This record gives sequence, C-alpha cells and structure tokens, in this order.
Amino acid sequence: MWIQPEEVLMAGALWVSERANPFFILQRRKGHGRGGGLSGLLVGTLDVVLDSSARVAPYRILLQTADSQIYWNIACGESTGPEKPTCWPDDARFYPQLCLAGSSRKEITEHWDWLEANLLQTISIFDNDEDVTTFVKGKICGIIAEENRLKQGKEQEEDSGKFREAELKMRKLFGMPDEEKLVNYYSCSYWKGRVPRQGWLYLSINHLCFYSFLLGKEVTLVVPWTEVTQLEKNATLVFPESVRVSTRHTEHFFSMFLNINDTFKLMEQLANIAMRQLLDNEAFTVDPSLPKPCKTLKNVSALKRDFDARAKNERYRAMFRLTQDERLDGHTDCTLWTPFAKMHVVGQLFISNNYICFNSREEDLCQLIIPLREVSIVEKADSSSVLPCPVSISTKNKMNFLFANLKDRDFLVQRISDFLQRTPDSSWGDTNPLSLIGHSVSSGAPVSVSAGSDLAHRGRHYHSGLPTAGQGLLQLYHRDAPEDLGPKAMKEKMKEEAWNIHFSEFGRGVCMYRTSRTRELVLNGIPEQLRGELWLLFSGAQNEMATHPGYYGDLVEQAMGLCSLATEEIERDLHRSMPEHRAFQNEMGIAALRRVLTAYAHRNPGIGYCQAMNIVTSVLLLYCTEEEAFWLLVALCERMLPDYYNTRVVGALVDQGVFEELTRAFLPLLYEHMQELGVISTISLSWFLTLFLSVMPFDSAVLLVDCFFYEGIKVIFQVALAVLHDSMDALLSCSDEGEAMTILGRYLDNVVNKQTVAPPIPHLHALLTSGEDPPPEIDVFDLIKSSYEKFGSLRSDVIEQMRFKQRLKVIQSLEDTAKRSVVRAMMTESAFSIEELEELYCLFKSKHMTSCYWGASSSAADRHDPSLPYLEQYRIDPVQFTQLFTALAPWICGGHTHTVSARLFRLLDQNQDGLVNFKEFITGLSGMYHGDMTEKLKLLYKLHLPPALVPEEAESALEATHFFTDEEPPESSFLSDLDTLRQQEVTSGEEVKDGGGDSEEKKEVKDYRYYLRMWAKEKEPKRETIKDLPRMNQEQFIELCKTLYNMFSEEPLEQELYHAIATVASLLLHIGEVGKKFGNGGKKHETQATLTAQAPPLSPQEEGPDEGASGEAQVCRALADAQLEMSAPQTSDEEAKDDTSVSSYSVVSSGSLQCEDIADDTVLIGGEKRRGSVLDVDWSISFEQVLASLLTELPLVDYFERKRDIHAKMAACKAQRVVERQTSSVSDHELTQHST
Repeated sequence: MWIQPEEVLMAGALWVSERANPFFILQRRKGHGRGGGLSGLLVGTLDVVLDSSARVAPYRILLQTADSQIYWNIACGESTGPEKPTCWPDDARFYPQLCLAGSSRKEITEHWDWLEANLLQTISIFDNDEDVTTFVKGKICGIIAEENRLKQGKEQEEDSGKFREAELKMRKLFGMPDEEKLVNYYSCSYWKGRVPRQGWLYLSINHLCFYSFLLGKEVTLVVPWTEVTQLEKNATLVFPESVRVSTRHTEHFFSMFLNINDTFKLMEQLANIAMRQLLDNEAFTVDPSLPKPCKTLKNVSALKRDFDARAKNERYRAMFRLTQDERLDGHTDCTLWTPFAKMHVVGQLFISNNYICFNSREEDLCQLIIPLREVSIVEKADSSSVLPCPVSISTKNKMNFLFANLKDRDFLVQRISDFLQRTPDSSWGDTNPLSLIGHSVSSGAPVSVSAGSDLAHRGRHYHSGLPTAGQGLLQLYHRDAPEDLGPKAMKEKMKEEAWNIHFSEFGRGVCMYRTSRTRELVLNGIPEQLRGELWLLFSGAQNEMATHPGYYGDLVEQAMGLCSLATEEIERDLHRSMPEHRAFQNEMGIAALRRVLTAYAHRNPGIGYCQAMNIVTSVLLLYCTEEEAFWLLVALCERMLPDYYNTRVVGALVDQGVFEELTRAFLPLLYEHMQELGVISTISLSWFLTLFLSVMPFDSAVLLVDCFFYEGIKVIFQVALAVLHDSMDALLSCSDEGEAMTILGRYLDNVVNKQTVAPPIPHLHALLTSGEDPPPEIDVFDLIKSSYEKFGSLRSDVIEQMRFKQRLKVIQSLEDTAKRSVVRAMMTESAFSIEELEELYCLFKSKHMTSCYWGASSSAADRHDPSLPYLEQYRIDPVQFTQLFTALAPWICGGHTHTVSARLFRLLDQNQDGLVNFKEFITGLSGMYHGDMTEKLKLLYKLHLPPALVPEEAESALEATHFFTDEEPPESSFLSDLDTLRQQEVTSGEEVKDGGGDSEEKKEVKDYRYYLRMWAKEKEPKRETIKDLPRMNQEQFIELCKTLYNMFSEEPLEQELYHAIATVASLLLHIGEVGKKFGNGGKKHETQATLTAQAPPLSPQEEGPDEGASGEAQVCRALADAQLEMSAPQTSDEEAKDDTSVSSYSVVSSGSLQCEDIADDTVLIGGEKRRGSVLDVDWSISFEQVLASLLTELPLVDYFERKRDIHAKMAACKAQRVVERQTSSVSDHELTQHST
C-alpha cells in the first residue's frame, strides 16, 4: 500500500533489507516471518507489548539518494489476513484508513516491481537528488490522491484506522469470523499464576480475549461472556486494583489498566448483554438511532460509542421514569428559576426526542419533566449579568419555566425546535409512530353515552360506557356510601388539602416541580381520591397513556376470545385475586381484571401471565380506570420491576440475592443465623413479587405501593430490612425455619394503618396465622419512618450495581439447574453417563449460542423458547448438527459424512421444523454408541429410507449409473415415482387390512370407556420392532452400500471389511432376486409390460447378456462412485497412477461379488463410459434379511459390536479453541445443501 512519504532517520534499526537498487530498498521487520534469532524475538515481544504490531507494517519500501542520510518511507505491506489496508493518512503507519484484499508479500512485491518498471529508468536521468526526491514524492502523493478520489463515493467507515487494525489483529489471533465485532481493547496484565503477562485485552460483543507474547512465550485466552459467573473489581495485596473474571471452572485476574473504571463498566455492559441472551435470547443489535459523529474519533469505535450512549440512556430513563424508546440527545449544566423557593437551582438540563428534563445537583431539591407535546413556546429571553443566556419554555397549561447559564443557548434552542417539529399534536389524535394499533372509539376526549355511542360500542369488549372505563372500583363502591365525618375522614380531607396546596404552588400534572416536599407528602400517605392520578404521574405511565390513545381498547378486542396457556392461567387465578374485597366478589371487577391481564399477555407474550400479577393488578383497578391500570402494569413489568414476572421470575430472584447481600451488610449477626435456617430465600420472594400486598393488611401495604411508585425498589428493600431489624431478637432465638416464618408472618399481619377511612378488609393470611396471644400492633407509618432512618442511605445506583452482580449468579444458576434437569431426564432414555451427558449438553448449548450471535439460516428466537421443557429449549439447525456429528459421531464416512449427517438430521427432526433439540440429538447419538448390533443396524437401515432419504438422494443412485454416459434415460423420474408408489403400497398393506376390520365397528355407538381405552392406548409409548420397518428398494440399497463402503475407509481391518461388505451385498442382491420371483407373481409381468411400453429400446450394443446381473452391476457402480469420491483429493496424476495397484476398488472387484459382466458394459476407473441400466422396481429386501446377511460376516459383526468411547471425541472438542474460524452461515448452508 502506498503511504504519504515520511522521513526515516535510521533505515537499519529493527529492519532487514531484502532487495535494493540505487534508489529504493525493500525491508522486512525483524521478528516477522521465519528466523530472526534473539533480536527478532526481542522485536516481536516489543511489538506485542507496545502494540506496534497493529501500527508498524512488516514490510516497507524506502527511497534513498546517494548524498542524503535521510530515507523516505513511501510504501508498506500489511501482515497476513483476509483484508489489507491500502492507504494511510498523513500520520502514516499508525492509522490506516481503507482496506483491500491482498497478500502482504505479494502486495509489497507488486509495488516494488511497479517502481522498477515505471520510475527507476525515469529518475536515473535526474542530475539532482532533490529532484529525484521531489518527483517520487509527488508521484506517490498523486497515486494516493487518485485512490482517495475513487473512494469518495463510497460510505466511509466510522472507526479509526488504528481501531480497524486492532480488530483485524483480534480476528487473526483468535480465529474470529467477520461477524464478531470488537468494542474496545486495552493494555493490561494477565496474572497467570504469580507472574503477570503484559499484553492486550480485547473486549468483543461475545468474547473476552487476551493475547501476550513475551520472549517466545505466547498466552492466548478466550472466554465467552455467556460463561462468566462473576465480575468483580477489587484491590488486594496480591492483585492491586484488578478485575476478576470468574467462570464455572476457573478465575482470571487482570490488572495494570490505564483506566480500570472505564474498562470495568464496558465489561459489565457486555456481560449484561450475554445474560439477556441466555435469559430471553435477545441478541445485541446496533442502535440505528445513534447519531454519527462529525469526525472520526481516535481510538473510539462506533460500537464503543453505542455502548456509552446506551449507558447514558439507561441512567436518563431510570432517573425520570421514561419509556424504553427514549434516547438522550444531550445534556448541559444550567440553572432553573424555582418560583416556589424564589431562587435559582443549579443542575443539569437533559434533552431527548420527546422530553425536556431537569435534575438539581443537590439530591431531592428539584426535578422537572416537560413533555414536548405540552410545550407551546420556546424563546430566548433577554440576557443580563444577573441572568445570563436565559431560555423560557411555556406549556399549554400556562406554566412557564426559566433556564439560565446555558453555555450554547442558540444550539440548544435549535435542537428543541427540531424535536418540536417532529412531535405530533395530541389534539389531532395519535400520529406517533410508536403506537402499535391506531384509534379506537375510546380514544381522544371522553365520549358521552348516547344512542349513537351505544351502537358504536355494541359488540366491543371494552368501551367508554363501561363503569370501570371512567372510575376505579373503589370509587364505584363508595359512590353511594354516606359521607363520613369522623376523625379519620377529617384526616383524609386534610391530606387532600395539603396536596391541593402543593399543586397550586408546584404545579399539577406531568410538569409539576418534584421536590423534597413532594416526597414528604408521599411518605405521609396519598389520599384515596388522588392515588390513581399520582401513581400514573410518578411511574411515568401517564406519558405512555397520553402518547397511545386507544391502544388499550384495540388490544382488548384483539386479545379477548383467544385461547392460550396465559389465558388459561388467568381464568384460574381470577377468583383468587383479593377475594376478601367486595369489588372482586362480582362480575364487574372480575371482568375488568380479566380484560387488563389478557390485554397485557397479548401485548407481551414473552411474559404472558405470571402469578402475583393478578394481585398487583387488582389493587391497581381499585384506584384507577382500566386503561390506567393497564399502563401502570406496563410500567411495573417492563421498567420498575424488570424480569420479575417472566417464566422464571429472574428479577425477583436477583432482588432476593440483593436483599441477602444487604442483610449481610446491615444485619450481619441475623444474616448468619437466617442463612443456617434458610429463611431469607423463602420469605423475600413473596414480599417482592407482590410488593407486600399478599403478606400485609391491604390498607397498610397500599401505603408501601405509594412510596414504591415514587422512590422505586429501594423502598421495598428498606422496609424488608426494617421488618427483620424489628424482629431480630425473636428471630435469633428461633431453632428452625417454620418458627422463623411464623414470627415474620405474625409481625406483618399486625402492621396496621390507623388513618385509613376505608372499612376494614379481613386479611386471609392473618386469619390463618393468628395465635392465642397476638403481638402488638405496628403502625405502618412508624415502620416506613424507621426504614428511612435506619436504612435510608441506600442508593438506587448501588442497588443497580448489586443487581448486576446477582444477575450473573442467578442466571448461571438457572442454567445449571436446567442442565441438571436435562441430564436427569435423559438418564432413562440414553445409555450415556451423567458426566457424558453434561459434557454433551455443554457442547450442544455452545453450538446453539454460537448461532445466536454469529447468525444462521433461522433466527435465534426460533431456536430458544423458554416456555418449552428444558429438553426442548435449545435447538440447532442442519449446519450446526453436521459440525457436531462430524466431531462426535463414531460413523465417520469421509466425504460422505455430510450426507449421512443430513439424513440423520431429517430422521431426528420429527416435527419437521428444520431444528433438532437436545433430546433428539442424544437419541441419535446414543443409538450409535450404546445400541446393540441390531439397534445400530436398524438406525443405519432407517437412514436410507424416507424421511431420512429424500427423493433427490434416491434419484442420485440412478444418476450414478449414468455418470459417464452421454445420453440420459427419460424414464428415470418415472421409475422414481413408481418406486415411491410401490413402497407406499407395501408399507401401508398392513394398515389397510386393519382398517377394513374397523369399518363395521365404526357404525356402533361407542361409550366413553371405549374412548378412554383408545386415549390410553395412544398415550402408551409404542415400541418399534424390526417387523415394523418397511422394505428397502434397490435405489435405497445402493445408497446403503455406498454408506457402508465409506464407513470403513479409516478402519485398521479395512480390506477385510471391504471383502465382507462385497459378500453381503452380493448375497442380498440374490435374496432380492429370489424374493422378486416368489413374491410378486403376475404383478411382475404387468409392471414389466408397462416399463417396456414406456422405456425407449436399447441398442444391441447396450443390451446386457444377463438380466439378473444388472443389480449387481449397479452396486459395483455405486461402490466405484464411492471410491471415486474417496480418491478425489489426490494431488497429481502420478500419485493416482501409483495408487491404482492397491486401490480399494480393485479389492472390491476381486471379491466375492460377481463382476465378470461389468468389465464390458459398465465401468472404467480411467474414465471410459458406463452403460446405464434401469433399476428393478420389483426388487426389495427386508431388514431381517439385511441383519441375517451381515451376521454371516465376522468382521462386520465385530465392527458393529465394538464398544465406542465418546470421551476421546469430547476431549478433542474441548481441546479445540473456544471459537473457530467459520465462514458465513449462508455459505455453510449452501455447502451443506450441495453436499447432500
């Protein structure tokens, strides 16, 4: 590649000259290629440690002149690899810009030849060395400018040249395919034993890789992120400020980072993506909405920017409770004028595609969320020394916000203006592209109930005329109640008045100022009349509901009436949802609950329905309308309690682990005792899943829900710790788990809300656990206050960090549980040991995970369905099955292996979805390794019958006989169809007989016992006997012979096995001929007449001397074809000629198979034509005949009865590198199709 000419002061240091002429020198860097001695070893080590190998090319061409001591580097050659840089920018050799396929040595040699052919003669006539230098530099710069001009029309890559060099190096060092993307790389030390190895840590999307080369010792490490069980940053005397990466079997320590915090954060993000992949098969996809940088950033890849943006977006969304599609555009420091405090508050202003948000620097001082849909005016106010660079934002509800001290006010206003132009006007209905379903009758403003609306509502499950569409269930039931004037009611009125004062001072709705005063009011309890409104506001559900009008109504219409596992579970739990409350003791409440749960299950099939969702949703319906309750449920399940309600309640298990860790930190003595009893893991799951609603009296638990919607999950942790702290003395005296559970249960039963105005609701748990001496009552307000006083130091960011740590542990524990379940289930269905099944499961799962992130012919989501049993969750496609079959199967058939693998895949794929699960895979593999001779032969026999043998492969047997003939017989397709029809008749004969006997029985009236017996009979596993196997025709038999012939190519007793199979093939052919004469009778003559009428006449030269020998001839041809396939890789004609004297084909031809007619009419290896003969459609053999014939040959019996050991093959798989160089999935798929 040509580079911008640059000065080189020392031409000989670290370089070896290979070619030279009066003006140019071609040099190779020491340490590259062969030889080099000690100096080359030192240079190679320095290149790795200093990352020079990614920047200094191994070849270069220097321009030299006679009188100058300065050399000019004008060209360099890249090292090995599929892609090579072609040109470099001004800061040469360090930052390559473009890539071109080519060989390093070949490319630099081409440049050298071009210089000698085009420049050497021209510059030799120059008199002045400066003219030579100027001319060559100008010529090279012209070439580079022309290359850049040609590249201008193409899309430029975002990554810097140095980073692309590192990515190419990573792929070459670790054998990664192009699909594996590097995110970033760091210089660090890897501790191998007590010795640190300085090298480079490469963090890609799916792997952690490390490479070091020091004084001839190479260290290579590859760890898939899906195998990481723990990721910790710690500092010890042995490993100062290091990162520990733990897997199931080992630990790895990395230290001496330049910026360990940045590295660790990226590791956390990558490990999180891997856990998400294990959990619900969500593979990583680049964010298409990420804005491109104005210029290429040095040492920062596009993926690294993507990850940084993701981290910022997640923090932004969590801070302001925004939806998952919100993307932070930018943030800046500013001040906000707060009219309630008459002061400017310092903080940060955040701008995203739908919101303007502000958060004060001091915690809880002020927070503000302004949806762009509410903004009416954005203008620049007059600037002054007191109020520099102010911006005023006015909303539709007449609120005004003044921001000042903005660094780039003009740019900020322009960005807000751009976003406002893209914001749909809510008054014109839903034009937001995020809306999945359009308008419904219930969208827009409330519709008055009239005759016209009744007609519009008729037939709809949800409409605005329903009572629950306009009010919560509690308001409906208290509507007719007499007004309460007692002290509790007055207390409730005072709370409402306090909130009204707050609204007048701080604003009402989404744009309300949220301050410490707001927090105090929430902790004192939200009034029942305002509870639904404020839940919507604090959770962020109000924003989603406002941008999706009509979505819920249309979703209900789509979901109702559908039957699924989720709807069945919902129906079962409907009447278990707060049965003590009168709102759910009638059809109105039950129907509303049904609609909300069914609509959400339809919206999010990944979650569907989980127990505990019914309890939470029933509480939401008490205070909110149906649509509001639905969007609150969305906020809970998808943002505030992530992964809580999926099939494995992973989120609740993660928070359970966080709670244990918090207990150990805050209550160490109690933690040790509780761990011995095993109580924490039992109690916390029910507490978190239902937010204490199922374990605490309703009036008390709903106050915790108030705090939860405002503060998030930290309130639940605080209250749980306060409960343990208050019960500590009693718990420490417990001797067993039951006693501890009783103490905690009775404590929670007696947490009361003395300020509630609602009639008391009996708590079922309290009724069941009440004893003779109930403990004293605990005021819920005192409990909440105590939790903030003792454990209020908990921070949300610390909880998120602890969640990440526990998520790794929980998901890997679930994966281990799944593996144990699979192994236990397969122990009864296969003969493999526990250890073998565990290893096979790991290999199978690894192949599945590879397909998820490196792509395949089918999507990864199709291969992993968490709702299926563990045995059927992971599935692989034909390409991956072939790779595992080749590595593990005992029947390796050389070039025929891919064909056998494809047939076995089709045989095992019972549901014909193009994927095979672990159970099916083990069934096939177990038959090959642990079956007796009959079972192995039965499997081999079935591999050559449909569905394993497809019609295209069956026809290939006939085509093989015409491989070297000029003309193709037109009757081949007809014969194939006739054979298929005949086989169907043979295999269905027994069924026809049975069916005839049942015709009269069907006329009778059958009672239920008959159907029960039939159902039980269908459920019984049917054992297949050898008599159930269909007969094999001649085409299939030829394919069987080819498979057997290829199977013995690597055996020690190869020649004896070839003799044996030739003898068996001859015997079976005679058996088939005899069976044809005795079994077919008159049908034979009829079939022959039909064939004679339709087949073209054969020339006298092509007529065979003996009709019965045609089958033997075709088998010989098939075996010859197999031999040709095996001998194809020979390198030269001389080798082929030398090998014919001992070829396996000569052994087969001289065996017991009678081949005297073949010499004239069929064969020859040298390339002579072979006569094509018609396959005999009446010829067939049974499995019993194949088994009996094979039992006559001792070498074949020994081969199939020999015990095979899979440990060696599994060890070879494990010894291979964790990742292998693979071609793209499309080419793999095409290769497999071609081979089959």
